[in-house]
Amino acid sequence: MTAVSNDRIEAAQAALDAHVRDIIAHHFSPETGTPVWLDYAKAAGWDPREEVRSFADLIERFDNFDGERLRTDAHEMWIPRAFAGRPFTIFETGGSTGMPKQRIGWDDYKLDYEEFSELLDDEAFPPGGYWLMVGPTGPRRLRLAIEHLANHRGSSCYFVDLDPRWVKKLISSGQGDQAKDYMRHVVDQALSILKHRKVDALFTTPRLLEALGDEISIPDAGIKGVFCGGTEMDPQNVRFLCEEILEGQVGFVPTYGNTLMGLACHKKGFEKENYSITYYAPQPRAVLRVTDPEDSRKLVDHGEWGRVELTTLTHEFFLPRFLERDAAKRIAPCEDFAWDGVAEVKPYAKNEEKIVEGVY
Repeated sequence: MTAVSNDRIEAAQAALDAHVRDIIAHHFSPETGTPVWLDYAKAAGWDPREEVRSFADLIERFDNFDGERLRTDAHEMWIPRAFAGRPFTIFETGGSTGMPKQRIGWDDYKLDYEEFSELLDDEAFPPGGYWLMVGPTGPRRLRLAIEHLANHRGSSCYFVDLDPRWVKKLISSGQGDQAKDYMRHVVDQALSILKHRKVDALFTTPRLLEALGDEISIPDAGIKGVFCGGTEMDPQNVRFLCEEILEGQVGFVPTYGNTLMGLACHKKGFEKENYSITYYAPQPRAVLRVTDPEDSRKLVDHGEWGRVELTTLTHEFFLPRFLERDAAKRIAPCEDFAWDGVAEVKPYAKNEEKIVEGVY
């Protein structure tokens, strides 16, 4: 059973289909299009503007996007002609070693976080206050996005940087003690700011939040809301963070996001669902599907596990059917979001592949 009417679900699907037609027309038009996609259409011998009239058509006609191209393509290949001449920002994904995937952009991250801001409670994230971000900055979109979110709410933000790639490298090479020392170094910097400055809201990862909570009382430090981003937060971990670390007194907003998607919002009231968190993509700007690991064009049934597939649909960036390194349960639409959600997101490990999460 879903908590949303079929009429709303159908309306959301119609809005997505209309948005798909607009984005396809934008990226495949000679006037406004993106070189990557103009070249694709020419080589493939078909015109997506004619043949992709719905999201279902997109799933049928496009194969899974090869993310390696984001490591190798010249940035100029990804500049829509509509954005020609405008300097762009270069963002990097994830925390793996080696050449990172990169995405260029202009204003998408601002739009994503302004929309997200509408869902934040003013009591937990008071406009005009001060934020502290303890997390990866550097080349990642997250740093600018969190500051923009704070600024959009009339607030300013302190930062404590960390390098997740270094932490993962230490862990992978068996240098766990050094990884713990580095984590302690990051936490100490955050504690210093919390001691000497007024902070109303905190952004960090689950593991760093737990580490901070081991040192101080989060509510006694004056923090009213915590915005927490990390790939894996299982129900047991979420309950522990809410009840023990935040002492049931601090607003907790989990989120699932990345450089390619933006960020998905959580379904409210997860405390009543045994602390299982469900996220809903910012449709129609991005769509998440939970797919059959053996055939990514097929969805798994509601309540079943599968691999997360992302399609990004903005005028700046079109990315069809990108298979994330995440697994999740497919969840039905709810009262606030009239499309499928993803629950209990965790790393996707095919054939027992080991994934190092580090400080997340």
